[in-house]
Amino acid sequence: MDYGDSRAEAEFRRGLRTWLEENNPGLPASSTSDDYWAGQPQWHRALYDAGYFGMSWPASVGGRDLPSVYDVILDEELAAASAPPRPSVGYLVQGIMRHGSEEVRRRFVPGIVSGRDRWCQGFSEPEAGSDLATLRTRAERDGDDFVITGHKVWTSYSDQADWCLVLARTDPSAPKHKGISAFAVRMDQPGIQQRPLRMINGITREFGEVTFDGARARAVDMVGEPGEGWPLAMTVVSHEREPGELGFVSRYSKATKELVQVARTDPSAYSEDDLGTLGWALVGTEMLRLHVRRRLSDRLGGITHGPEGSVDKLLMTEVEQQVGHAALKASRVHPEREDDTWLKTYLYSRAQSVMGGTAQIQRNLIATRILGLPPS
Repeated sequence: MDYGDSRAEAEFRRGLRTWLEENNPGLPASSTSDDYWAGQPQWHRALYDAGYFGMSWPASVGGRDLPSVYDVILDEELAAASAPPRPSVGYLVQGIMRHGSEEVRRRFVPGIVSGRDRWCQGFSEPEAGSDLATLRTRAERDGDDFVITGHKVWTSYSDQADWCLVLARTDPSAPKHKGISAFAVRMDQPGIQQRPLRMINGITREFGEVTFDGARARAVDMVGEPGEGWPLAMTVVSHEREPGELGFVSRYSKATKELVQVARTDPSAYSEDDLGTLGWALVGTEMLRLHVRRRLSDRLGGITHGPEGSVDKLLMTEVEQQVGHAALKASRVHPEREDDTWLKTYLYSRAQSVMGGTAQIQRNLIATRILGLPPS
C-alpha cells in the first residue's frame, strides 16, 4: 500500500504547515487543563474558517467533499506542530446525517461542522452507563412538544453547549431497546440544570451532570423516527469509538513527542525501565496510527464498520494507558517541574477503559458480534 502523498495532498500539507506556524493556539494538553476546553470553540472556528475542518463531509452541510485522507494529513500535521487535535464532533455529524430527516440535517449539521453551534451528548445516566438501553429519562408528548424529565451524566462539554442530543424513552411499554427516541434539545431553558463534574486530575470543564425537569423539545427536533433512538445511538458510539474519527492519534503523537523531548534533556535520569515504558508508548502510538490508516483504506474502498469499532476502542484504551504510564514516569523523574501536566495525563488515561463503553463491554461485543460466540 502506498502511503505517500499525491501532488494535491502534498500541496495541501505544505499549506497547512504554513498556516499552523502562524495560527497554532498553543493550548495545553486536552487531558490536563480547563484552559484547553475553554479554548476549543475558538480553535474549532479557526480551523473551519481556514478550510481545515469537516473536509471529508458533504459540501451541503459545510464540508469540502474531500477524501478522508485529508483528515489523516490534518491529524498528522497537528501532532507534528504540537497543536491541539481537531474537535470531536464527527460522531454527532454521522448520527444526524444517517438518521435525521433532510430538514433536520439541514438545520443542525452545518452549525456543528462550522462550530457556530456547540453540542453535547445526553446518553449516559447514573444507572445506565454501559447498559445504555436501561435509561430512564422519559419524553412525553405535549402538543407540538415533548416534555423531558431525567438525569444525564458524563455529558461532555455541557457547560458550553447550545444543544444536546438526548436519548429519552418515549414508549415505556416497548422492549428496552425499542422505546427510545432521540431529540435535539436547547440547553438554554429553565427546565435544564447543568453541574460541572470535577475529575481526579482537576479538570472541571470536560464533563457535566445534567438534570432535565420539564425541559421541552419540539417534535420537529426529533432526530429520526419515534423509537429510532437505539439505532442512532449505535451509529454514534461506533464512530465515537474510532480513534481516527476523533483525532486521538494526533493527541497521543503530540504527547509522546513531548515526552521524548523531556527525556532527551536529561537521559541519565531515566532508568532502563523508564525508557522501556516510553518505548512502548511510542510503539503503541505508531501501531494505532497505522491501524487508523487501514480503517481509512477500508472507508475509501466502500467498507463500513459496525461492531469492529469495539476493536478500535480496546486498542485506543491500551495506547492511551501506555502513554499515561510513560507520562507518570516523566512526572517521577522530573519532580522539580512547576506544573503537574504529566501526572494529570496519567490520571486521565485511567478513565479510557471506562469512557465510551467499558473494556469488558467491548470484549463481549467482539465475542458475540464478530467472533459469533454464544452469550455467557
